[in-house]
Amino acid sequence: MEATLHLRVNGQSHRLTVDPATPLLYVLRNHLQLNGPKYGCGLQQCGACMVLLDGKAQPSCLIAVETVQKQEITTLEGIAQGTQLHPVQQAFIVEQAAQCGYCLNGMILSAVSLLKENPRPDEAAIREGLERVLCRCGTQSRILRAVKRASY
Repeated sequence: MEATLHLRVNGQSHRLTVDPATPLLYVLRNHLQLNGPKYGCGLQQCGACMVLLDGKAQPSCLIAVETVQKQEITTLEGIAQGTQLHPVQQAFIVEQAAQCGYCLNGMILSAVSLLKENPRPDEAAIREGLERVLCRCGTQSRILRAVKRASY
């Protein structure tokens, strides 16, 4: 059964008619055409679907859209300021911290969330902040360098 829901995504208000139990990920991708969050495992274990909910990194694949109506939702598309990339995005480019790119959404948003709480994390804190995101490409050392670079 569909209902009209109000969401605030990337600083913009949206009024959508959807089933309230629909996962947030599906609403972001299918209704709002935001492709930063990806479908990975569907079990909140890989981090590909990561979004920021009130500034904190959270997987979006199992969160019912009705439960986030009062929260600010930020996707990868919403962290830049106009044409100015977010410092984490810029650091990932400088450090060439991408290979296949599937984990990038989760890595970048987790790093943004981490740096908001801990602006100068050590390597152990960075590893802990990124542990919910799986990467199989072998760019972990470059990802760690990118997060460290963004913290300066």
